[in-house]
Amino acid sequence: MSRRLPPLNAVRAFEACARLGSLALAAAELCVTPGAVSQQIRKLEDFYGRQLLVRKGNQLIPTEVGQSVYETCAELMGELAAMTQRIVGGPARTRLTLSVLPSVGVRWLDHRLPEFLAAHPQLRIDLRIEDDPVDFFRARIDVRISYGAHFYPEFVGVPFARDRVTPMCAPALIAAGRVRPDDPASLADEDLVHILWHTGFSAYPSWDAWFAATGLVRHVRTEFGHKTDMSSVAIDLAESGVGITLGQRLLARDALAAGTLIAPFDTTLSLPYQYYAVHTPGGAQNPMIRAFVEWLVASGGL
Repeated sequence: MSRRLPPLNAVRAFEACARLGSLALAAAELCVTPGAVSQQIRKLEDFYGRQLLVRKGNQLIPTEVGQSVYETCAELMGELAAMTQRIVGGPARTRLTLSVLPSVGVRWLDHRLPEFLAAHPQLRIDLRIEDDPVDFFRARIDVRISYGAHFYPEFVGVPFARDRVTPMCAPALIAAGRVRPDDPASLADEDLVHILWHTGFSAYPSWDAWFAATGLVRHVRTEFGHKTDMSSVAIDLAESGVGITLGQRLLARDALAAGTLIAPFDTTLSLPYQYYAVHTPGGAQNPMIRAFVEWLVASGGL
């Protein structure tokens, strides 16, 4: 009995379009015109008698039936590509495109990626440091590390860490008496480093909020202290002895462990949102995306 198969060129065009979210990007990958891709997708929709893609904004998103077709197609084409590489090209190299928030990228992830890469020697990483929101399909992003998942409601978001902030400074500030451990009132406005988060982020815990959590009523004069719009830079300033910052424990983990930063007070405040690993619904079918997200969850907890 012969097997009934869909038109394979149409399957290839649909898989590329569903993965990239764009006729133009799929056409560029397949070296054909967008019209040819559109024609192949119509042919596949005629074969199944169902609509497989719908447009939302400037992106093409699989329908419920289309998602089922895409997951199977993506898995099969991945296996075909791997088999071909084994036969004609030697060990397969996989490329993963990661998009990361600036502070998380330069103060946390880049220190830990070597561990993941050592476990996956055939993997090559494209690491992009950029703010939210990003365009997954146009930039061909596999995984986005985001503060909260609210920028990407139609994607899959996996939480991997909820960070906390606490005052941090170099040991020299304590030795000089500018910071007296367990005495929050010892902190002078002139020594405080403030973080001004970008528009669109939930409010970062302020020094006023931290003093209130210790039981002190304090209205900090921000104009007397240092300011930066990157939490990683604030930690760098504190580590260099410039002042004391309300720093993120996730980003300062290595410096705190090494003793180049000291957290002299017990009071901490939680950030409003967790950090998420975000990927497209079809990304769950990619074994390397799954492996990276699982590794993030295992290594991200505080």
